[in-house]
Amino acid sequence: MIWFKKYTLAEINGFSRDTMLSHLGIEYTTIEDNALTATMPVDHRTKQPAGILHGGASVALAESVASVASYLTLDPQKLYAVGLEINANHIKSKKQGLVYGKATPVHLGSSTQVWNIDITDEAGRLICKSRITMLILEKKGK
Repeated sequence: MIWFKKYTLAEINGFSRDTMLSHLGIEYTTIEDNALTATMPVDHRTKQPAGILHGGASVALAESVASVASYLTLDPQKLYAVGLEINANHIKSKKQGLVYGKATPVHLGSSTQVWNIDITDEAGRLICKSRITMLILEKKGK
């Protein structure tokens, strides 16, 4: 298990209260030994004017699930993570339903982490492939 401690889905979803994630309908649904998954609806909040999933919404899902996954690997009293770079390849369009963002680690270092995020639809088809680099920072005394 890569997590700093055992977290519940209720705790993880609590991190999103009153944030962009709650506005977009992003919910964390599965925590595995080495992966975190969240869902996002494809609806009026996440579509572009052409009626398909907005690429920016896909990136918001990818960064959200990987950022929280990164945070869960760290001692929250001492460290925190911020996004340093993200990329996304939009493979397939989606008009309605749900998409699933699953973050898995590529590299878990002491100063950086790299995460792979696959966004799939209900049938498991790849919608977007993303990768993010997280910078790990020490919390300073207040």
